[in-house]
Amino acid sequence: MENNELKHNTESMQTANQPGIYRMIIFGVLVCIVGTYLRFAHDSWQLSLVSWIILFIGAIIAIKGVFKILDA
Repeated sequence: MENNELKHNTESMQTANQPGIYRMIIFGVLVCIVGTYLRFAHDSWQLSLVSWIILFIGAIIAIKGVFKILDA
């Protein structure tokens, strides 16, 4: 039993389970949702461009969080 507990309490597991990483992923997803909503809000190319940029930034934030977990 003790050996099994030690495998789950490694430094990489502690790093991967930090709440800050999951907050970053949730924030990135929320930014993506805002960008997606703006894409369908109005039909102008300026708003469409801004919404694509917001969507791209949100995706980068969320992917950055995922890679922090994978790097651990």
